[in-house]
Amino acid sequence: MATTVSKRQNFDVTPEQEAEIALLQSTFGVGSAKEAILKAVHLTLVLAREVKEGKRIGLVDRRQGGSVTELLLPELEAVGSTRWKYLVARPHAWKKQLYIKGRKLTASQVWLDMLANEMSLAEAAENWDLPVDVIAEATAYCEQNHDLLRAEAEEEKLCLQTQGVKIAP
Repeated sequence: MATTVSKRQNFDVTPEQEAEIALLQSTFGVGSAKEAILKAVHLTLVLAREVKEGKRIGLVDRRQGGSVTELLLPELEAVGSTRWKYLVARPHAWKKQLYIKGRKLTASQVWLDMLANEMSLAEAAENWDLPVDVIAEATAYCEQNHDLLRAEAEEEKLCLQTQGVKIAP
């Protein structure tokens, strides 16, 4: 018969954190702060695992014909981006796509340039002075995130039009 060893956790919380734990306890409908915290930990781990596997989190509004709104959780997005060796997230008002690590260069800039100029991975690597592995990873990322890149391109187009920039069709 295996013996379960448990370890006591003891930490201080601010009054604001205590109120949040009480709200969590009420939301989950559990009898103790410990149960609420453990349920929250479990839920967070489930969500983090899904994001790490490349899945997106969405909210379905049943009142509006099942429309889906993507739920962005920065704390979990960082978890999801660990699968990329050469790409990193950068803070931006609305851009969520990843950047080439160490450069002010989005993955899509490299990828779109490569497509427009019909370059191979090696040619793009030489053009951007980057290793082929970086170009390959940026390409894989962009091919997996068409919807995000398309939405960001539309957002950028709207921003430019708002500023009075004429966009050719």
